[in-house]
Amino acid sequence: MPDPSDQGLRLGERAIALVFPGQGAQAVGMGRDLFQQFDAAREIFARADQALGFSLSRLCFEGPEDELTRTVNTQPAILTTSIAYLRVFEDVYGAPLHPRFVAGHSLGEYTALVAAGSLSFETAVRLVQERGRLMQESGERQPSGMAAVMGLDEESIHAACVEVSRDGPQMVVQIANLNGPGQIVISGTLDGLRAATDLLKSRGAKRVVPLKVSGAFHSPVMQPAADGLREAVASVEVRAAQVPLIANASASPITDADGVRTELIEQLCAPVQWHRSVECMVREGIETFVEFGPGQVLGGLIKRITKEASVESISSLDALVPR
Repeated sequence: MPDPSDQGLRLGERAIALVFPGQGAQAVGMGRDLFQQFDAAREIFARADQALGFSLSRLCFEGPEDELTRTVNTQPAILTTSIAYLRVFEDVYGAPLHPRFVAGHSLGEYTALVAAGSLSFETAVRLVQERGRLMQESGERQPSGMAAVMGLDEESIHAACVEVSRDGPQMVVQIANLNGPGQIVISGTLDGLRAATDLLKSRGAKRVVPLKVSGAFHSPVMQPAADGLREAVASVEVRAAQVPLIANASASPITDADGVRTELIEQLCAPVQWHRSVECMVREGIETFVEFGPGQVLGGLIKRITKEASVESISSLDALVPR
């Protein structure tokens, strides 16, 4: 078997971090080529189908798209496809990766915890299905959404959100994703978003673009989902992570099981500190980020955040072929 230390990615002794995408990376057909060519992928999709009690694999490969994009389905679908890429990579090269850190964007944090040995695959795929269901319900209960803000700095956006939110619970809005330079997303009630949009534009934002999501993820609107998820997380086995996870909520490493449980609840209502997470890993000596899963969103963000580390995206069959 080829060895990643002398072929393919040429990782050698480089300090690597594994990163995993969140919701939005889904597409009908994802994982199908892996399933057709690799036993390791067939095993992962079969385990997901068994754990969930329906054919997630068929939904990933054939759609329909509107069903795949439902939050309750999207989350286990992306997690499963991402783990399939990771396991196929390890199988092709005949050697496991030995990262210094793992991290994931929102949903991707669960995938990262599977890679770190903190959650079993079956536990994670069921948890994210429940997480998706709870998030979908919270979004339906309270008309809400998210929007990307362009052309304004974090401090100014935060100040505008605080100002709007003072007008009451129907006006809640906050920063939800700090993705990288010029990549800030806000989240809140529809009334809060409308008011924040007007205020941000008056203060110099070039554009405020509504996102196609089913609710105000990573905001206080998700508190009912967090309360429900707390029960689900308490009912499953969570082990200490064998590799430190850079947590979304704090952009700092955690390994202990209690810390993992707390993070999985807190990240539902807290901003995703992706920019600071990447900076943390670079400060700790990471030389290469390896992204596993559909799309190359995180790779693109990382390249905007730092020039001090390289990025490899394992999101297609071509990426698995030694070069």
